[in-house]
Amino acid sequence: MVETGLGQRGIECELVPFKTTADKKRVKPLSEIGAKGLFTHELEVALRKGKVDCCVHSLKDLPVDDSEDLEVVAVLEREDPRDVLVVNAVTQADGLASLPAGSRVGTSSPRRRAQLAAARGDLEIVELRGDVPTRLRKVDTGQVHAAILAAADLIMLDAKQRITEYFEPPHWLPAAGQGAIAIQMRREDDAMRAVLAPLDHTPTAIATRAERAFLAALDGGGQVPIGALAMVDAEGRLVLHGFVSDLEGRDFVRGAVSVDSSLPEESGRALAADLRTRGATSLLIELRNTP
Repeated sequence: MVETGLGQRGIECELVPFKTTADKKRVKPLSEIGAKGLFTHELEVALRKGKVDCCVHSLKDLPVDDSEDLEVVAVLEREDPRDVLVVNAVTQADGLASLPAGSRVGTSSPRRRAQLAAARGDLEIVELRGDVPTRLRKVDTGQVHAAILAAADLIMLDAKQRITEYFEPPHWLPAAGQGAIAIQMRREDDAMRAVLAPLDHTPTAIATRAERAFLAALDGGGQVPIGALAMVDAEGRLVLHGFVSDLEGRDFVRGAVSVDSSLPEESGRALAADLRTRGATSLLIELRNTP
């Protein structure tokens, strides 16, 4: 997508593929490998060393920690940010509600686990790693009866027909930045900034800046059950929805704030502060003390 966008501006690109830590260790649960940078570290090292001119990331995988030397210069227009359910036909289920009790549902995300446990505590939630084709194959072969994936991943891989059910926000929230592609560059590289900045999609950038500020203010990462999505309401206002929960999906702290488009990060921090006053801090302390 980035190559196409630059090509439309007459700029030729060379794509440099990487295997990240998470790619190399697809069997282990992500929580056992580490918490941050599992899908991005190797790319950022190459960027810092000048081996590549920019990096393309799934924004939800990019750590929210500020970097003195790297920055996100552009965010592409967002694909569908929702989570979805994919099921094995043998279940005869047309959605989460009709999955038979005891069905094995695969996900590697604590956020998805918590929301799934809250919705259907009678299901067996199992660790599911691998790329999207691998996860779909595990559903098809019956290793799991169903799996929760990102709609954007299936759409980008022309596998939209595999979607059985969309989980609708704000009742079910995705990860901060889900469905968005980020372009990262060296902060001092003004030449690359001029090349890449025109690819930025302002509405997506505003929404995801609010979401990521919310995540950062809670000091959250991929191994903490935190969901966030900025979405336009019926009155045309951009509203940031967020939650924090325990791993078992028994205790949720939810909230929402209107997003100031000129200061989206402030809106994200305001929502985080609100949730902290209503119990999120205690939940986060408990989560980080869990072995």
